[in-house]
Amino acid sequence: MGKSIPVKKKVQEARKTKRKIYAIVSAIAVLITSFIIVRFSFGGSNATGNVPGDLKILKSEVSEIARFYPYKAGRTNMEVMAVKASDGTIRTAFNTCQVCYDSGRGYYRQQGEFLVCQNCGNMFHIDQIEKIRGGCNPVPILKENKTEDDRYIVIPQAFMEENKGLFGNWRK
Repeated sequence: MGKSIPVKKKVQEARKTKRKIYAIVSAIAVLITSFIIVRFSFGGSNATGNVPGDLKILKSEVSEIARFYPYKAGRTNMEVMAVKASDGTIRTAFNTCQVCYDSGRGYYRQQGEFLVCQNCGNMFHIDQIEKIRGGCNPVPILKENKTEDDRYIVIPQAFMEENKGLFGNWRK
């Protein structure tokens, strides 16, 4: 006959196993809680400003290479681009074309100093962002639609919500 493990030892092993399970569950709970705190404190996809839901862009991370900031308005995925123009100013626009937005492919990719519409191929110089309205160009986010200080550009949630129709067919 095989050696049997005393009952006391079985109980001790069961307690050790329970402690390990509790430790693992606790660690997972801490990770999930930390993720939630970081996401809602520092932004996640809707980098928040003073008002939850505002899109907050840290100016120090914007360069001559366009950065694209995802935003979710309800069930609509949106994107804002920010790029530093040759005069050193930071320009912002929705990453959708004023003409091609309804096609679902009217978004931009950067090629050198130009943005190229992925639907029609129109090339648009970075320095023209916020300067030109209409035509096959990125939809500008003008000064009256955002606030700025030394560190941040903040685009209000209400403005983002007002413009989510530009992304209704977006298939990026």
